[in-house]
Amino acid sequence: MTSPLSRAGSRLMSLLPSRADLAGMGRSPRRDLLAGLTVAVVALPLALGFGVSSGLGAGAGLATAVVAGALAALFGGSDLQVSGPTGAMTVVLVPIVGRYGPSGVLTVGLMAGLMLVALAALRAGKYMRYVPAPVVEGFTLGIACVIGLQQVPNALGVPKPGGDRVLVVAWRALEEFVRHPNWTALLCALAVAAVMLAGARWRPAVPFSIVAVLAATVVVQVAGLKGARPIGDLPAGLPSPSLGFLHPGALGSLLAPAVAVAALAALESLLSASVADGMTVGRRHDPDRELFGQGLANIAAPLFGGVPATGAIARTAVNVRTGAGSRLAALAHAAVLAVIVFAAAPLVSRIPLAALAGVLLATAVRMVEVGSLRAMARATRSDAAILALTALATLALDLVYAVVIGLLVAGALALRAVARQARLDQVPLDCGDHSAEEHALLAEHIVAYRLDGPLFFAAAHRFLLELTEVADVRVVILRMSRVSTMDATGALVLKDAVEKLNRRGIAVLASGIRAGQRRVLESVGVLGLLHREGGEYATTPEAIGAAHRLLASQGVVGPAGPARTAHGIAHLRNS
Repeated sequence: MTSPLSRAGSRLMSLLPSRADLAGMGRSPRRDLLAGLTVAVVALPLALGFGVSSGLGAGAGLATAVVAGALAALFGGSDLQVSGPTGAMTVVLVPIVGRYGPSGVLTVGLMAGLMLVALAALRAGKYMRYVPAPVVEGFTLGIACVIGLQQVPNALGVPKPGGDRVLVVAWRALEEFVRHPNWTALLCALAVAAVMLAGARWRPAVPFSIVAVLAATVVVQVAGLKGARPIGDLPAGLPSPSLGFLHPGALGSLLAPAVAVAALAALESLLSASVADGMTVGRRHDPDRELFGQGLANIAAPLFGGVPATGAIARTAVNVRTGAGSRLAALAHAAVLAVIVFAAAPLVSRIPLAALAGVLLATAVRMVEVGSLRAMARATRSDAAILALTALATLALDLVYAVVIGLLVAGALALRAVARQARLDQVPLDCGDHSAEEHALLAEHIVAYRLDGPLFFAAAHRFLLELTEVADVRVVILRMSRVSTMDATGALVLKDAVEKLNRRGIAVLASGIRAGQRRVLESVGVLGLLHREGGEYATTPEAIGAAHRLLASQGVVGPAGPARTAHGIAHLRNS
């Protein structure tokens, strides 16, 4: 028998890169390196923009893309996943920056990384697949709206107003723009966004984001346009690893934000890995290894001044479309960005903030899949309601609350749908060789019901009402072979119904109880009650035979035929 320590060691070894992962990087290195270069070109303005939007600056976004991108590529569970700062994470980080400052965000990232590693060790990755599609579509729509609203101050060229709610901040920025218009910044942002959106339709493979940003930077610099503020100075290289940002005394108050960041990192990364699987043939990611890789990435990124990271769906899609075949492509993407950090920081620092705002505005627009939203809204009313509620909650509250609300509502609606499938139908008696006269008399005093579907807490009380309102008969037979599932609530409600029928002098027999339901029925005392009052039988004919014998013992029917005496019938009807 293996010890817990050896099992933990084996579990850790299963999460580390295998020889097959390393061997795969040598199969088509030229194609992977080209894909990595393309992804880096696409990722550069996004990393800068998301770093600025998070409140920690463009340098933090680049550090995240380099450090988290490399570690997640090496240790993650997907060969094609590309990780870095994302818009969804920015949505969560903005209120954390406002409340705890930059050092609080870095501490939260480190805590979230440790939580992700713990989730990987607990094999929690498989549970992420249960997030319903309307919830995913709803928070994606909400994220797109929030990202777009976050760019309003930079796109308008006004200082970012105070406040945690993006709607309030965007409105205040608009008021400031009306008082002091900055047409240079606005035109710069709109031009970059327009080039990206039009270029994506014309030549999807061309990274128009970097083209537009470079063009905007050159025009602003050459023309000497005022009003388009640049990013500002960037560090020439990554900062040395440091633990100086930790706040041991504030760890308790940072726990809830860390849980939110970890939940989002897990959800978005696994969704992105699933997208990569869907774009390829025969590839399947390991969800637990993906959580482990993202955990290591989020532990390391804050040490170098980076923000929490996740798998990036857009960059992963570009990686797959450009022919990536192994982890080498994502590693190359991180390496190219590292070269830019060390060699081109002065040039990057001249990029106008309005140009980055235009990049993120276009990204927000491209996140919204109109066809998918339309199909989801038309599917069912429940799906449409879940989608709309999740999107509104993302906009009004935050992403994690939105996902929780969406999951709760989706779960409640799913339970209601399942509960509606449960039925209690009266079925005709099959009295075997009895005569027509005896059959009629038995049918007058025996009623059989077939329970069909689940008998659990969401549907059980309806059964209680229907069973206890049964007409004045002597025997009730419950045919339970079609009960698909039963919980303790369903068993207790069934017991209550049997007891109420017994108090009215009605015996209850059951047939076809499955082995899987016997335990729960026995635990609440239903089987003992049936055995005492009537019985449990394997088949319905056996239960009908037992009911016949019960009626015979009371003088209603005899062993060879029906009892036709008025006394017997009156005895049955008055009992």
